[in-house]
Amino acid sequence: MNEAPDIITIDDVSKRFVLRKDNSLKERLTGFGRGKKHKEEFWALKGVNITIQAGHTVALIGHNGSGKSTLLKVIGGIIDPSDGRVARRGRIAALLELGAGFHPDLTGRENVFLNASIMGLSRAEVESRFDDILDFSEIGDFIDTQVKYYSSGMYVRLAFAVAVHTDPDLLLVDEVLAVGDEAFQRKCLDKIRSFQEEGRTIILVTHSLSQVPEMCDRAILLNKGEVVFDGEPHEAVAEFRDILEDRRVAHVAAVADHTPEATTPAAREAVIHDVVAYADGREPDADVEQGDDILITMDIEHFTGTDDWMCAIQIDNTMGQVVYGTTTKRLGIPLGRFEGKRRVQFRLSDTHFGTGKYFVNASIMDSTGRHIFDLPQGCSFDVADTPLAVGTTYATPAFVDLGAMA
Repeated sequence: MNEAPDIITIDDVSKRFVLRKDNSLKERLTGFGRGKKHKEEFWALKGVNITIQAGHTVALIGHNGSGKSTLLKVIGGIIDPSDGRVARRGRIAALLELGAGFHPDLTGRENVFLNASIMGLSRAEVESRFDDILDFSEIGDFIDTQVKYYSSGMYVRLAFAVAVHTDPDLLLVDEVLAVGDEAFQRKCLDKIRSFQEEGRTIILVTHSLSQVPEMCDRAILLNKGEVVFDGEPHEAVAEFRDILEDRRVAHVAAVADHTPEATTPAAREAVIHDVVAYADGREPDADVEQGDDILITMDIEHFTGTDDWMCAIQIDNTMGQVVYGTTTKRLGIPLGRFEGKRRVQFRLSDTHFGTGKYFVNASIMDSTGRHIFDLPQGCSFDVADTPLAVGTTYATPAFVDLGAMA
C-alpha cells in the first residue's frame, strides 16, 4: 500500500467563515459601514496537512464543530479553502448533507440522470445502470415522484445508490448514512466493504466510534479545526474519548459553579462527593485488561442520618447503553446506620468488558428504590484494545474445524 499513488493531498489548508451578528435586514441596514462590529471570524480549519493514498479507508472523527464536515467538503471541492491547496485525482462521489445535489422539483428519475451527469457519467452510462440504481435504492414507484415529497430515508437511499453506481475512485461519506433504517445501513456497509476489496478509497465522517477500528485502516482526529491525531484507528478513538471526557468534566464543573445551591446540605438528604474506578493492582489511570478486578470507590455523606439506604452502580458504554448494574440490596449486603461521611467500595471480579470507554453512574437509594442522590457519569474507565474481537463484552475466542459433513 505504501507504493499506491496519492489520491488526496491537503497542503496547509485553513477555512474561515464570517459569522454575522445582525440577524434581520433592518439590523444589517442600520449597521452598514460600521466595520467588524457585527461580524465575527470563525476558523473551521487551521493549517491542515494530510496525504491519503489510494486504497485506504480513512475515518474523520471529532466532536461537533471540530471541522470534520468542513474538511470533507473541501476535499470534495464543494467549498474552497481560505488558505492552502487541495490536490485530488480520480472520480469523486460525495454523500454529504441530506439531499445535496438533488433538485426538489425534479423527480427521482430526473435527479438520477442529473446527479450522475454531474459526477461525469454520460446519458448512455446512466441508462445502462439505471435499473441497478433503482433496485439498490428500493424506492420503487416513487422514482417518478418529485423528491421534495421524499422522506429522509428515501433521499438517502437514492443518493447512496447513485453515488456507488458511478464507479468512483474516491467515495466521501458524511454522517448522512445514520438516517437510513438498519437494513439499509447494513446494505450500505456491505457495499463499502466491496469497494474496499476493489481497492477504492473511502473517506467517511462518523460518530459511530465502534465502526472506526472495524472498517477503517486509518483515522484522523480533529479538534477545533486542527489535526490532533493521525494514525491507528483504535488509538484515535481512545484519544477522542479522552477529549470528550475532558469536555464533559469541564461542562459539569461549569454547571456546578452556576448552581452551587444544588449541592448544599439544605438542598439534599445525602450527597456522593466522589467516585473513582480503576483496575486492582494497576495505576489509577491505566487501562483495564481482560480478567482484571475493577474497584469502584464512592465517598458519600448523609446530612441527617438514616437506617434505610443502599448503594447502586450502573456502567454505560459510550452510546448510553447499560452494560452492567448492581446494588447492595441485590448483593444481599446488610447496611448499618448511615450518618456523616463514609467510604464504600464495589469490587467487580474477573471482568470482561469489550474495548472502549465506560462511564460509571453512582446512586444512593432507599429500600423502595427512591433515588436519594445520583451522580451520573461520576467517573469513567478505559478497557484496553483486544484485537481478537469487537463488541461490548469479551470472551477468549477459539476455533475448531470439525471437518466435512456428509
